[in-house]
Amino acid sequence: MKTPVMTSPLSITDTTDWGLIPTMIEGESHTSGKLLHKGPNGENECGLWICTPGKWACHVTRDEFCHFLQGRATYVHEDGEVIEITPDTAAFFPQDWRGTCTVHETVKKVYMIR
Repeated sequence: MKTPVMTSPLSITDTTDWGLIPTMIEGESHTSGKLLHKGPNGENECGLWICTPGKWACHVTRDEFCHFLQGRATYVHEDGEVIEITPDTAAFFPQDWRGTCTVHETVKKVYMIR
């Protein structure tokens, strides 16, 4: 088996349309990306995720590590914790994290969901 590798993720333009965020509060955040790897039973995946501006209710259903490469966003946990996202921010969102996400400038991130 070959090792999945994504070189220069900021330069990738051949992405797949993943549609609109279904839990929008304001605007219409559109998502797209490129899958690097998905486990045989869908239990884990990693890749590139791109999202346009907007605000939505966010529920993380499985642990997710993110390294934000580009853009600006604000995540607000339901307990009031505020997480400001800027380029080169890494964050770990545990399973069942709930709150809101506001994308101010289109975000590009590499992620791993387990």
